[in-house]
Amino acid sequence: MDLALKIAMLAAAALNFIAQAVYFTHMLQLNSYRTERYKKWCVDNEKKLVNIPRMLPFVCVLLLYLNGRTSAWVMYGIGAAVLLITALLNFPKKAKKPLVVTARVKRLFVTQAVLFAVFGAVFWFWGVRGFALLGIANVVVWLFTGAANYINTPIENKIADGYVADARRRLAAMPNLTVVGITGSYGKTSVKMFLSALLSAKYNVLATPGSYNTTMGVVRTVREMLRPSHQIFIAEMGAKQVGDIKEICDLVHPTYGILTSVGEQHLETFGSLENIIATKFELVDAIPADGFAFLNVDNEYIRGRSVSVPAVTYGGADSGADYRYSDIAVDTHGCQFTLTAPDGESCRYTTKLLGAHNVQNLAGCMALAHRLGVSLKEMVYPLRLLKPVEHRLQLLPNGYIDDAYNSNPAGFRSALDTLAGFDAQRVLVTPGMVELGERQESLNRELGEYAATRCDWAVLVGHKQAPPLKEGLLAGGFPKERIFVAATLQEGLAFVNGLPREGQRIVLLENDLPDNF
Repeated sequence: MDLALKIAMLAAAALNFIAQAVYFTHMLQLNSYRTERYKKWCVDNEKKLVNIPRMLPFVCVLLLYLNGRTSAWVMYGIGAAVLLITALLNFPKKAKKPLVVTARVKRLFVTQAVLFAVFGAVFWFWGVRGFALLGIANVVVWLFTGAANYINTPIENKIADGYVADARRRLAAMPNLTVVGITGSYGKTSVKMFLSALLSAKYNVLATPGSYNTTMGVVRTVREMLRPSHQIFIAEMGAKQVGDIKEICDLVHPTYGILTSVGEQHLETFGSLENIIATKFELVDAIPADGFAFLNVDNEYIRGRSVSVPAVTYGGADSGADYRYSDIAVDTHGCQFTLTAPDGESCRYTTKLLGAHNVQNLAGCMALAHRLGVSLKEMVYPLRLLKPVEHRLQLLPNGYIDDAYNSNPAGFRSALDTLAGFDAQRVLVTPGMVELGERQESLNRELGEYAATRCDWAVLVGHKQAPPLKEGLLAGGFPKERIFVAATLQEGLAFVNGLPREGQRIVLLENDLPDNF
């Protein structure tokens, strides 16, 4: 009996450890495997580490007081039950962006398993006295994940260096490949998808998939997807700190680059707007003398910075840009606009995309495609076929506008402008903006005030960003009785479904907090 229950307790402990290790490894992955970011996440999310479901294994420590007063099988039985319940309570829930089980993640799991095995062995050979160590090990699984990452870092760096070297060799073997870099505080993924569609009418194009916008994401794309038949490679370049864009540019050596925007995003990791500007312009600085940087001069931070490389500008009708968009008309089916080239030629376009900022994104793509030999008329049909990028101002059949992936103030404002353009009952559902550092509260307040004249109902999700958003709405004269604060998105949507109908209803789902918030 003792042996069976001892095995059961160890098995339950292992099950709980695995369940929590999967969750914390996911959080580590979302923090780019960077120890300092993971450590900060742990500090900022103390309640996700210290709560009843995660603290239950401390019961195993308390059971030591029963040592000598009751039989070992009773203690093993209680310990097994507690750890099994803990495992069930901590079983990972479905994530918006699931854990990607890469080779690196598998190595992390192995290292964590070895660390746990040490505690398991102590428990097994130390008997009842090992209760405390096994219990504590199951309380601080997040610490094991961080330790495993620290232990693995040297070998991971060696492996990464090998992958990067291989990617360099593959790129060097294709001297005629044209590389286009895309970066910006927002709009990167949309521009990448739009540009790929436009250039595919004339060229064999490869673009980094999904959100593969880190150095290793680009490396993986090159190693696994780039073929000798490709003529153009489009690399989305993301960044959370100074030097990130330069690192990717040093790898792929872009001939052309599109700078979509600069704004207050990821301020927690960048530290200042000046650092964001400098980092985004790392792409522009990498453009060679025979290439071009395509710059969105509607953006004040881009417009106000001089560059020393050949540049092509794009912007609105009054921007004075080389490529100018104008006469935007928006309805529930998408929008229409006119683009004028530097030589005065213009053409009218129809697209299923919503929002003035998408027209702005298209202008940058069209400018580059035009420079690469795609005529304005040749773009009419591809633009008509373009589909919205999922979760980026995507109008759904049920009247919802899915802008869940938006996470920046400028995009939020543009989405609100789009919502305001509908003649309908306009409902905003949002948890607000995150990763804005010290400016987070003030920016959410400003966005609330901006929303006051652009929606009829405001559903604020969660309690962290809701207070400043609500303050802003009220400061903008929004009726208090038309503001609802929901604990979860599900509760917020239930409230929306219960609202009295006032004709057609359009619901803007603005931002959806990532899994690590």
